Amino acid sequence: MRSGSGHVSTGSRLRRPRSRTALPSSARTAAGTRRDCVQTAATGGSAWASPPGRRARAQSARTEASSSSPSRLVRSSIAIARPSSACSRAPVKCRAPASAATGCNAAEVEEIIAACEKHGVQFMDGVMFMHGTRLKRMREVVDADLGRIRHIATQFSFMSDDEFQRTNIRAHGGLEPLGCLGDLGWYCLRFTLWAMNYASPTMVTGCIHAETQQEADAPPVPLEFSGTLTFADGASASFYCSFSAAHAQWAMVSGTGGLLKVPDFVLPFFGEQTRFSVARSEFAQNVCRFDMHEGDISERLNEPSNNAPGSQEAGMFETFSRVVLSGNLDLHWPRISLLTQRVLDACLASAKQSGRAVEVLS
Repeated sequence: MRSGSGHVSTGSRLRRPRSRTALPSSARTAAGTRRDCVQTAATGGSAWASPPGRRARAQSARTEASSSSPSRLVRSSIAIARPSSACSRAPVKCRAPASAATGCNAAEVEEIIAACEKHGVQFMDGVMFMHGTRLKRMREVVDADLGRIRHIATQFSFMSDDEFQRTNIRAHGGLEPLGCLGDLGWYCLRFTLWAMNYASPTMVTGCIHAETQQEADAPPVPLEFSGTLTFADGASASFYCSFSAAHAQWAMVSGTGGLLKVPDFVLPFFGEQTRFSVARSEFAQNVCRFDMHEGDISERLNEPSNNAPGSQEAGMFETFSRVVLSGNLDLHWPRISLLTQRVLDACLASAKQSGRAVEVLS
């Protein structure tokens, strides 16, 4: 990825530096880096900024930009590239979750977004599946074939080891205060909101099932988290995210007309195609014989899983570039980032109040 040429491109998958030992000593505080982001948005300058709230990943943006190779730069969480002649300010592309890249809560994310909008700067978070061909097709299916949505369920998890819990920044309360909720739960919540056409839930609950703590002077972080969402139309959702369960990244949307199933909604399984299915199961009774017919119809799309033209990460940068070159702000992207963060904040607030239902603030 390069800045300064009027274009944003990537030749490899975005990756976060995970180990604290590999991070530069120039890490800055959350408030300081957030201030830098706001100032950069105001000036439209070319820079690489880094994530407040995770000071271990808060690399010195300008040091990175001047001294690191492109393969290292691609790990930065916020990319601010020089605009082309078509736009007057630099766009901001941040790594999901937005809280990790720009702030610790919705108020801080809102501060960054407000600064961007004030100065004509485009903001977009880095949820790659939002830009895949599969998601566009699933939107058509959900709207046309599923009927009224009644429930959405998601899980995003992986099994960490002792080394992860001892050294990885996502298990350190001073570096990743939201733990698995901020790292994995963000994607579950985004998919849920997408399925509901970005209607905000009215109430949520959350539960921290397990925590981990690396150091005595750092607060514990969620190692395993689950939550529920309730919407004004009666629909509901549930999600589970964990650093202590086997690899899983499935999503299901249950409607009055069918059940959408996605086995790999975050990172598509390796291959040249992505897939999903819709089930319309049927129950048949013949006297004392009871048969349940699966009624599952699978659809495959010619979309590479990763690291290729046509993949969802390529689509993400194509979308970003298209907005930048248009010279017009697309306020949809910062709006859904802020909504996702607000829902996440409410789930965490509920968990800290023993699972009491919490209203989502607008």
